Amino acid sequence: MTIHDPEIEAADGCHPLFRAVPSSVEFNKLRKRLLRSSRQAIVDFGMVKPGERWLVALSGGKDSYGLLAILLDLKWRGLLPVELLACNLDQGQPNFPKHILPDYLTANGIAHRIEYRDTYSVVTDKIAEGNTYCSLCSRLRRGHLYRIAREEGCSSLVLGHHREDILETFFMNLFHGGRLAAMPAKLLNDEGDVMVLRPLAYCAETDMARFAEAMAFPIIPCDLCGSQEGLQRNVMKSMLDDIEKRMPGRKDIMIRAMANVRPSHLLDRKLFDFAGLAASGADQPGQTHAL
Repeated sequence: MTIHDPEIEAADGCHPLFRAVPSSVEFNKLRKRLLRSSRQAIVDFGMVKPGERWLVALSGGKDSYGLLAILLDLKWRGLLPVELLACNLDQGQPNFPKHILPDYLTANGIAHRIEYRDTYSVVTDKIAEGNTYCSLCSRLRRGHLYRIAREEGCSSLVLGHHREDILETFFMNLFHGGRLAAMPAKLLNDEGDVMVLRPLAYCAETDMARFAEAMAFPIIPCDLCGSQEGLQRNVMKSMLDDIEKRMPGRKDIMIRAMANVRPSHLLDRKLFDFAGLAASGADQPGQTHAL
């Protein structure tokens, strides 16, 4: 069921973050589409327990900025009864502009925490030059974010992964990992004390890019892993973009397919008892028939 919130349709007033946004019909439609998609994911996956505190990871990229803005918009409209704390983990990357995020968050009255941990040196020491840093960088970052969530009394860590991130991960696992798996919209960490949430699971990357441009977010590029060429994720992205170009609407169908899994039509014997499958009226063990 698709959600149609009157609070989303109404556009009177706004969170301070939206004071200088375009007043065009096109932007209003984009904003409402992202709000509805995020709200749908939040409801579909039971993400909210009123009164909880969420740690919103903010990297300085378009998606994490967009996530924070959408959550603040939903909260301002009374549709997200949780406390939000934005958090940036400064990982010690060379030339990282340390002032941009705290200045932006402070200017817009957004509660935040900036944490410095030099994971950059660890990654570059452990990974040979020319290899991709993403996996180790992500693991180190996630560990620190879990710790910060605990220290701040946050029940959930909220990440800005969107529809394309989920689809790319699915195909990376399919082509390289030999398994059917993607990024779940809701996941309990291994320790069992922090929930990982992805409210943008239904949101298109193109919409997030247009939203970031219209909102004029002060984007900080990733010089550590975003600049590396030949990443397998980039290959998956190109493949999916080509499919969408040739057959518009396929990405939406793919993301819906992930919520419509039929174990009996796959080959995983752990998920479905193929050995115990028997036709109606088939002979049972020990049963005999007279000739």
